[in-house]
Amino acid sequence: MKNVRDTKKGIFAWALYDWANSAFATTVMAAFFPIFFRAYWGAGNESTLNTFYLGLANSVSSIVVAFLSPVLGAIADNGGYRKKFLIFFAFLGAVMSGSFFFVQSGMWPIAVFFYILANIGFACGNTFYDSMLPSVASEKKVDLASSVGYSMGYIGGGVLFLVNVLMFLMPERFGLPDGVAAVKLSFLMVGIWWLVFSLPIFLFVPSGDKEGGLKLGSAIRSGFGDIAKTLKSIRKLKNLSLFLIAYWCYIDGVDTIIKMATDYGTSLGFPADSLIVALLITQFVAFPAAILYSFLGHRIGVKNAILFAVFSYSVIAVVGFFMTKVIHFYILAICIGLFQGGIQALSRSYFSRLVPEDHESQFFGFFNMLGKFASIIGPFLVGIVSLIASEQRYGIISLVILFIVGFIFLRKVDEEEARKERDAFSAS
Repeated sequence: MKNVRDTKKGIFAWALYDWANSAFATTVMAAFFPIFFRAYWGAGNESTLNTFYLGLANSVSSIVVAFLSPVLGAIADNGGYRKKFLIFFAFLGAVMSGSFFFVQSGMWPIAVFFYILANIGFACGNTFYDSMLPSVASEKKVDLASSVGYSMGYIGGGVLFLVNVLMFLMPERFGLPDGVAAVKLSFLMVGIWWLVFSLPIFLFVPSGDKEGGLKLGSAIRSGFGDIAKTLKSIRKLKNLSLFLIAYWCYIDGVDTIIKMATDYGTSLGFPADSLIVALLITQFVAFPAAILYSFLGHRIGVKNAILFAVFSYSVIAVVGFFMTKVIHFYILAICIGLFQGGIQALSRSYFSRLVPEDHESQFFGFFNMLGKFASIIGPFLVGIVSLIASEQRYGIISLVILFIVGFIFLRKVDEEEARKERDAFSAS
């Protein structure tokens, strides 16, 4: 396949996968699946039982992904299966998303099963998508490429989500009998959208795999050996380890704000349509902000730009404590959009600088594993503090602790030392 590294065609084809699978993150995960599960598939169940099933589905998929990602990453690195795994998991996620269209009312076990598989497809696919970043961008352009990816994700996911929301609110305008038909069609559209816009990365982006990969059986055995070797040798990559600890802390805070903002707004008595508007605001603000943030990283340094975003999220948590009106919620949505894409994109590109050559999939597996283990401490912290204080405002402000810890560990990362450690690891 022709070398497309640092070309507009290569970066755009790679970034379109973010456009493709972000529809699942917005329409399915963030919006319609939790609501539709309660009202349609879990109809007749007690509310607490539906909550249990939803929590179980998310937990099971997260645990599977957390343990699969590093192992599959190591197998892909050894056998040259990076793109093959990406295609498999993208296909799995898209087909399972579209399959919700056929699940009838009351069939909650099938809905849960499909949702778990779709989540696994989404998260595992991202491991191999992220690991292909160095094959489309050199260190000089990796920040811009990563930011373009997140930016495309926000606008792509936002556009389809907007269409799906309009379908739900005005089904007759789209020739649909009711909101149920609109939501079920939305799930099918997500699957088709995901597959169609994945084609450019499948066709035009090289996998970045090394020549002479092992056969699958040998790659599996070697992959498990590499995981054990990496865990034993991780002390040689001190700065990469420091970054992963920092990332775990601050991305936990970021993810908690993303996932609990709607619940927090509900607890303050804000109407449901205002919460949907706030979600759309965040999506469309994050689109240009992710690109602009890459230029900020170029100007002040990527590490400093991430530190600034972590500090800004601390401020957002404090501002959230004092929020009382819907307009405040909208302003908060704008602020989150300004930094959400930037902190995610630059974290991914910064990590790619620290990863040893020919071990990208394996280390991005660890990266995404921590992403899955994130949102464990944060929600628990918010919940327990809210319970003790009998006030959710104190729960939100408690997230500042995670941002402070993440800030401290990130400041300890030495990029020059990290490069030496990376090169020494690759040579060993």
